[in-house]
Amino acid sequence: MSEFEPGQEGLASGGDDRETNMWAMFIHFSILCGWAVPLAGLIVPILLWQIKKDDLPGIVPHAHVVLNWIATSLVYALICFILTFLVIGIFGFMALALATVIFAVVGGVKANNGELWEYPGTIVKIFR
Repeated sequence: MSEFEPGQEGLASGGDDRETNMWAMFIHFSILCGWAVPLAGLIVPILLWQIKKDDLPGIVPHAHVVLNWIATSLVYALICFILTFLVIGIFGFMALALATVIFAVVGGVKANNGELWEYPGTIVKIFR
């Protein structure tokens, strides 16, 4: 007698992959929580990563990509803040906001398809 009931094979082999992909997508999309609640875009990805990293080790590289982007965007935001005195920083902030939304959506969609996508322009590599 087999270990699985008929029709359960797909759940045993693909269930974890689908769940990993789904949670990886949530980690990418969680950056956008900062638009609704200040600092949530920083806290929520860390919480999701810490809660699920032992159950779903496949989300760890996605969390590292997201956290590296968060650190990079803080550096970019500091530069934009300094450049605000020259008015250029305002456009920098707009570009940074747009890039964050685009990168989160593209990263989340690719994560849901089982792909790891490094965000372009990431200069800070705290996590590997």
